[in-house]
Amino acid sequence: MPLQNIPPHLERILDLARWAPSGDNTQPWRFEILGPEHVLVHGFDTRAHCVYDLDGHPSQLAVGALLETISLAASTEGRTAAISRRPDTPDTHLLFDVRFNPAPDVRPDPLVAYIEKRVVQRRAMSTRPLTAEQKTALEAAVGNSYKVVWFEGLGQRWRMAKLCFDNARIRLTIPEAYAVHRSVIEWGTRFSEDKIPSRAVGVDLATEQLMRWLMGSWRRVEFFNKWLSGDLPPRIQLDLVPGLACAAHFALSAKRPLRQIDDYLAAGRAMQRLWLTATLQGLHIQPEMTPLIFSRYARMGVRFSKLNAAVAQANVNSRRLDAILAGKDPECVAFLGRMGAGREPNARSLRLPLRKLLQR
Repeated sequence: MPLQNIPPHLERILDLARWAPSGDNTQPWRFEILGPEHVLVHGFDTRAHCVYDLDGHPSQLAVGALLETISLAASTEGRTAAISRRPDTPDTHLLFDVRFNPAPDVRPDPLVAYIEKRVVQRRAMSTRPLTAEQKTALEAAVGNSYKVVWFEGLGQRWRMAKLCFDNARIRLTIPEAYAVHRSVIEWGTRFSEDKIPSRAVGVDLATEQLMRWLMGSWRRVEFFNKWLSGDLPPRIQLDLVPGLACAAHFALSAKRPLRQIDDYLAAGRAMQRLWLTATLQGLHIQPEMTPLIFSRYARMGVRFSKLNAAVAQANVNSRRLDAILAGKDPECVAFLGRMGAGREPNARSLRLPLRKLLQR
């Protein structure tokens, strides 16, 4: 449908909602306009080609974040959003009826102002501890069904940084992840509509140039990793140093295990409210999802790589994550990340324009 045929209020709502976060900026959603107050949201996953999404759960988190953002955006138009998932649709292609109801008493949600400002900060942040007021606001943002578990202090930050550092070895040495990274990075740029711009990855220019050359061929990557520790510089710059240079790591944990699609959708909505509240508080977040994803694969016996050493390391790392969680059920954890104050990143992922997100 051409943009000129969309009711102006729907165009404004969807144009804001498209800024929801998604893994590697995949934007696994499309919008179909069914009426002046009715949108059908198509929610996809990337399991067919992404080693980080083999069960679809990361994409379901992202779709949940989109649905929350739609609800927030609706408040700017004096509307509420009634969202229902259509039953009996494939897990890989979820459908949601979103009906907007005029509500004259509705006022714009305070989080709306931060939808476009929310970013991923992959570089070092301030180690200044979060204040009690900040933590109270963040914990309130996720609602009664979730809690935020904090990992603060140098010792806890080191344990999380080392866990991410070791998981990054899996990420940077398996061919299944190489194929993903090759497709999602846009080299030599600060901004990208549908990928991660290389200047936002978080490495210095020399490492970026080396990575660009290496990723031209899996044989190069394999040789450098085996003989020249080629994975070490990016692991240090992307995981170890940032893992120490933050105020805290955190886990978003549900009060019951995440079992169904709707559990992950709901967790994605809580994640987005947490992230937007952090932005309101002047804080940045970097997701740390690979330890969680590989740990889940290990628990479920998912063979995510042809490399036996990577699968074995995932099992070891899974037990380490369990120890860090200190008795908390890992199946309740929906999201891991680090947080802190700091400068705005000078490079970021943008979004596809709305016209490219419309389902015809």
